[in-house]
Amino acid sequence: MTISLTNTMTRRKDRFEPIDPDDVRMYICGPTVYDRAHLGNARPAVVFDVLFRLLRHTYGAEHVTYVRNFTDVDDKINATAQARKEAGAEGTLEQLIAERTEETIGWYLDDMGAVGVMHPNHMPRATSYIDHMIEMIEILIEKGHAYEAAQHVLFSVDSYDHYGRLSGRSVEDMIAGSRVEVAPYKKNPMDFVLWKPSDDDLPGWDSPWGGGRPGWHIECSAMSHELLGKSFDIHGGGNDLIFPHHENEIAQSRCTYPDGDFAHVWLHNEMLQVEGKKMSKSLGNFFTVHDLLSRDVPGEVIRFVLLSTHYRKPMDWTEKKREEAEKTLRRWHRLLDPVQPGQPDPDILAALSDDLNTASALNMLGQFGQALFQKAGATWDFHDYLRQDQDWMARAGEVKASAQLLGFLVPDMGDWAASPDLAPWERRLADLRAAAMESKDFSGVDDMKAALVAAGVEVRISKEGVALTPGTGFDLKKLQDL
Repeated sequence: MTISLTNTMTRRKDRFEPIDPDDVRMYICGPTVYDRAHLGNARPAVVFDVLFRLLRHTYGAEHVTYVRNFTDVDDKINATAQARKEAGAEGTLEQLIAERTEETIGWYLDDMGAVGVMHPNHMPRATSYIDHMIEMIEILIEKGHAYEAAQHVLFSVDSYDHYGRLSGRSVEDMIAGSRVEVAPYKKNPMDFVLWKPSDDDLPGWDSPWGGGRPGWHIECSAMSHELLGKSFDIHGGGNDLIFPHHENEIAQSRCTYPDGDFAHVWLHNEMLQVEGKKMSKSLGNFFTVHDLLSRDVPGEVIRFVLLSTHYRKPMDWTEKKREEAEKTLRRWHRLLDPVQPGQPDPDILAALSDDLNTASALNMLGQFGQALFQKAGATWDFHDYLRQDQDWMARAGEVKASAQLLGFLVPDMGDWAASPDLAPWERRLADLRAAAMESKDFSGVDDMKAALVAAGVEVRISKEGVALTPGTGFDLKKLQDL
């Protein structure tokens, strides 16, 4: 299957041709670990997790290397630790910073695991690659691409002719449209920091330019070079990273190692909204992945909503989408959990290979589920039905394998959708209905149906009989009380 991806650098959808099919390499910018991951942070993690799964399926798991970093040295981390210290926390600032980063990395991995994100092959921390960052900066100075000024080292944007190619903007446009840090020691307002000084209260490392710490952009360049080499296949992240982060990565990496190409394909996902508005604390619509999980929104449901929109389009999280996702996934679990997976459906695989069209793939999976529900009618045991039709059983195996390729219906997602035995309530409602058909008094049927719906149960009554299915907001306690 040929994979095509929309390359931000070329501004078109290109056929993906790895540098070496036996060693496909991908680097994704990971989180700055100072707080819980919000829903927007989860989108690239989930999107590129699907790409990782697709590459492993296409080239073989042993032939794909995925790197996603942790930025564990940053002014926001320092500020968070400083606030803890001022609030009376014990320990030095350096100890508090270390505690915070450890805590936040643990939170991130737990939350991403809950939404089905596989561990990459490597998860480097910036603080483990300081020596390599210093080495890169020394090379840049030696080649005339960087300079010292006021205890800082800055990259000279004028020294790289292709600066702005990724974002498609001139240096003048970038200055006009961005928040450029104005500093008297800069030769050009666009020059960016490679190294900056640290005082005694902030974490720092010895360097040829004095005690200090790296700028943000050099961190990813150093980690990707050490783990993937001078040239690798895919670099990705949210589209808010195109400028300045990725633009700066390209400049410093290609100037340090001109015999390498750095990344061949650049992928960027669009941003996330909530109920049609930008997510922000001021609007009261800001929430973390942990917030949703704490409100008993299953991680698999969060994943479904995130993948229901193509990664290059803005994604709108709505309560309606969440409810529909839960309803759909409960149906998939009821239908496919006992089914043995086969090979992924060719049409679904083609959708994923066409610029990671997860929205189309989910739509095809949904159509299959709906078709089987309609074909089986009110039969509760779909698997007895499937065993009588081997063509449908084989098709169900393809669909389950396709769902698993997308990260659904896998054991790691838990048994939140495990179907309880609703047969006693089905029989009770069927008896009430049979009595009502004789007496023409359907009040008892209506009362029980309303109580079932209030407990999050979907009720289907047809001439074949009564079928109950756990739906959105299913509450077993309410059902037992009934």
